[in-house]
This record gives sequence, structure tokens and C-alpha cells, in this order.
Amino acid sequence: MKIYDAAIAPNPRRVRWVMSEKGIVDVDVTPINIPAGEHKTADYLAKAGLPNLPMLEMDDGTTITESLAICRYLESLYPEPNLFGREPKETAVIEMWTRRAELMVATPFMLGVRLSHPGFAALETPQPEVAAWNQQGALRALSVLDRQLEGRDWLAAERLTIADIVAFIGIDFARIVRLRPPQELTNVVRWAQVMGERPAAKA
Repeated sequence: MKIYDAAIAPNPRRVRWVMSEKGIVDVDVTPINIPAGEHKTADYLAKAGLPNLPMLEMDDGTTITESLAICRYLESLYPEPNLFGREPKETAVIEMWTRRAELMVATPFMLGVRLSHPGFAALETPQPEVAAWNQQGALRALSVLDRQLEGRDWLAAERLTIADIVAFIGIDFARIVRLRPPQELTNVVRWAQVMGERPAAKA
């Protein structure tokens, strides 16, 4: 198998993080230069269908481009440590918090960066008002995570799960535009510090 990766983007980082947590070293990683437009070449689009990263290419030619779908597939091949749930109720709770993390926090923060930071201007037209709206929405949503983390180490289970990974990577990406969780959200700040100290955070 081969992973097409981009170090500057948050979604590929999810896959690298999962690979690190699981100790996956037998998957080839091919870097793609987004500023150079390598994800928009005819060869890449013929495989991926869309200019999306990351992409997993299987030995039989099957390709998957959604980061969570790739992570779930890797979980099926490398089941430990478990990140997606061990039984139906736990799996559903983890899925719920992963969706909340992505829709309420990660995606708005990512849009807030992409549509405001000058480094992304060559890739898409800056839209400061849209960026600011997304940033503020994500900051407000952090209070939801803070309530969930009261008296808990992790968002969705008694261990690290994909929900924590998705939430933290979205929050961490916002540092590019100098956005960080407000200090009064003590549970989020505590949890984020622990996440940032994990070896996989450097993946």
C-alpha cells in the first residue's frame, strides 16, 4: 500500500498520527507538493478522482481519499491499539464525538486558516469575513469539548480515540493564525497539552 501525503495539510496528519499510534511502518509514504499543484496533475486525478489528500492506494489499484475512511481501513488491518471502538455502544459514542470534533471544531478552524493566511492565497482566494466567522464558531465550539472533558482524560472513551486525534489536529492547525484555546477552558487546555506531548503529535 501507498499513502500520498502532504506535510502542510491537517487531514493527511490524521493518517500519519494513526500510523504512528499503531506503529505502522510497512506502508510507503509518497509526499505530494500542494503549492506546486502535484495533487492536480492528470496522473494524480486519474487515481484519486478529486484533488484531495491524503490518498491511500492499495495493491490492487483501489484508492481512498477521505482521511477518516483511510484511518478506519488501517484500523481494520492493524486493530491495536483500538481507536474506533470495541463494541457497538462504544463505537457509536466515538463516532458521535468524531463527527462533532470534525464538524464543529476541525473544519471551521481549517477554513479559518485557509481563507485568511497569506501562505494559502495562491491556492484559493482569501475571504477574511468567512474565515473570521469560521474561527469564531470553532472557538465557541471548544466550550462543548471543555464540558465533555470535565473529569475525563479523553473525549469519547477511557483511552485515546480517533475523536481526540481529529479534534486536536484541527485545533493545532489554527496555531498558524495564532488561534489557541482560551485559557479559561481549562479542560481543553489540559487535554491539548497531553495530546501535544504524545510521540504521534510529531508525525
